[in-house]
Amino acid sequence: MSKVLITGGTGLVGSRLTELLLEKNHEVVILSRNPKEQNEFKWDIKNDFIDDKAFENIDYIIHLAGAGIADERWSDKRKKVIIDSRVETANLLLKKVKELNLDLKGFISASGSGYYGAVTSDKIFKETDKPGNDFLGEVCQKWEDAAHQFKALKVPITILRTGIVLSKTGGALEKMRTPIISPLGSGNQYLPWIHIDDLAEMYIYTIENNIEGVFNAVAPEHHTSKTFSKALAKNINRPFIGINVPSFALKLMFGDMSQMLLKGSRLSSKKIEKNGYPFRFKTLNKALSNL
Repeated sequence: MSKVLITGGTGLVGSRLTELLLEKNHEVVILSRNPKEQNEFKWDIKNDFIDDKAFENIDYIIHLAGAGIADERWSDKRKKVIIDSRVETANLLLKKVKELNLDLKGFISASGSGYYGAVTSDKIFKETDKPGNDFLGEVCQKWEDAAHQFKALKVPITILRTGIVLSKTGGALEKMRTPIISPLGSGNQYLPWIHIDDLAEMYIYTIENNIEGVFNAVAPEHHTSKTFSKALAKNINRPFIGINVPSFALKLMFGDMSQMLLKGSRLSSKKIEKNGYPFRFKTLNKALSNL
């Protein structure tokens, strides 16, 4: 069994990942600004500090930390926070791994399906495609570049470009459960999605099977805003209205951030499947029924 250090371990994905790692008898330590539990250790990015005890006998680092992409409007200040919270944290981890001369078995980092940019097209994006020429593409590219720095230490790198995470509590699905369900904008934009258990299990799978490389962490079944909304409405017994929420209203509410809601393309999950990962929730109906 492995000992895994997680950043962002108390967040939506990190919490579930921790539960499943412990169920599989792995040991977990978490970096926290305000450690409360026995397995939590302090880190302070502003002061360039991580408690050395967090790194004792560590095999893997899973880097999930980062300010929420959709938590606030994208002012210039907020954009800097979003990027720095991902890049500077990775830089500090790299610095500590060098200082302590750690022999890591792997550095596993989150990234986003926004790597390919906020675009709606007929293309199904694969991991070899170029990053998008917009803010989301910039965030993900810098995020991944920070992770790839560990190659200089001969540490294997794994990156999971994650779609919309569906969970029972919190996250996108909670915000979608409105009294009336309607598509957004044109309704034709795709929503790359993944069940939280599949995402957490995918992280564990990369550890237990020594999987290295960049992977799209999205379910195999593709859905547009329209088809997703219909499936959700049916699943939670709420009315579906085919009158779409107008694009201009979303732009007024969210500014530049509205592009996350109004645009989206399909991502291929074939690479992670070819590496043997067995999805539990391949279809949206199965995922929603479970949640």
